[in-house]
Amino acid sequence: MNFNLSEEHIMIRDAARDFAKTELLPGVIERDENQSFPAEQIKKLGELGFMGMMVDTKYGGAGMDTISYVLAMEELSKVDASSSVVVSVNNSLVCWGLEKYGTDEQKLKYLTPLAKGDIIGAFCLSEPEAGSDATSQQTTAIDMGDHYLLNGTKNWITNGNTASVYLVIAQTNAEKGHRGINALIVEKGMPGFEVGVKENKLGIRGSDTHSLLFNDVKVPKENRIGDDGFGFKFAMSTLSGGRIGIAAQALGIASGAYELSLEYSKQRKAFGKPISEHQAIAFKLADMATEIEAARLLCLKSAWLKDNKMNFDKESAMAKVFASEVAMKTTTEAVQIHGGYGFVKEYHVERLMRDAKITQIYEGTSEIQRIVISRSIII
Repeated sequence: MNFNLSEEHIMIRDAARDFAKTELLPGVIERDENQSFPAEQIKKLGELGFMGMMVDTKYGGAGMDTISYVLAMEELSKVDASSSVVVSVNNSLVCWGLEKYGTDEQKLKYLTPLAKGDIIGAFCLSEPEAGSDATSQQTTAIDMGDHYLLNGTKNWITNGNTASVYLVIAQTNAEKGHRGINALIVEKGMPGFEVGVKENKLGIRGSDTHSLLFNDVKVPKENRIGDDGFGFKFAMSTLSGGRIGIAAQALGIASGAYELSLEYSKQRKAFGKPISEHQAIAFKLADMATEIEAARLLCLKSAWLKDNKMNFDKESAMAKVFASEVAMKTTTEAVQIHGGYGFVKEYHVERLMRDAKITQIYEGTSEIQRIVISRSIII
């Protein structure tokens, strides 16, 4: 067992860290305040290979492993979770799903520009009546012979307006239940496809979250991913890998808040000495460091399992539920350590606290993760 990162892993981690400090940090407060999508930053991330990290080089990807992805996600998320969620969705949901299950034609047409960062993708599962219960799809894709007729509404869709390619989960044969669900590739601009209202969110305010409306959208048969009825399995398999990305995002939010708190505690003085020398603060920092290290190990283990073609469903769920709860606890304590300064936007930790909450909700709530874990251990 080797806990050392390779030279390549260290290089990727440091590149992501430098990018976060030089490109994401300037303007991050203003983007949060104004709900501005980080278009310029995402374009640069694409040019550097961060939008298709795990995609094979023959499709324009960087050909890296999942551990590299976790390391990059942590570093980006320390500074700007609104940017890192765009990276996460494009990498682990859209690109990974297309590369693993798409046809050669689909990969050439869609995966290549997605992996290069020329365009952005979105993953469309959640609906007004189907969040955690992904089997209750109300969006329908009626088989019309050479195409599907798509109708329905999707909501909480990350990259909702900025994406060019959407992977949409829809019901074709209701009588077959989850075995009647399909996954379709929908292009922006297809007649009948409209982007709905942008959500005004608590956190990750720079990301682009919208409802999507489909009204008799004609989707060619060749845009179906996998066999007829494969959509639910596709969604569950893809989300299992997506959990690693969100766990790494939560880890980054936590470690970013911890690093800010540690630095502040050494500079801020109370009762004649730095507050880090007061046991009340020192113990908070000790708990933060311990829990963050545990979360990091869970993230890296699930990534290692995925890279070694082993089942990682339980471990990715463990990583996500634990890292997201560590993020929420750590950021709340970070605000406390900063005192009044922690309550104002200039010091970043209040934003990290707001950003942390969504990691307990999206790509499977903490409750859903516990269902996944319990089912795997109670046999």
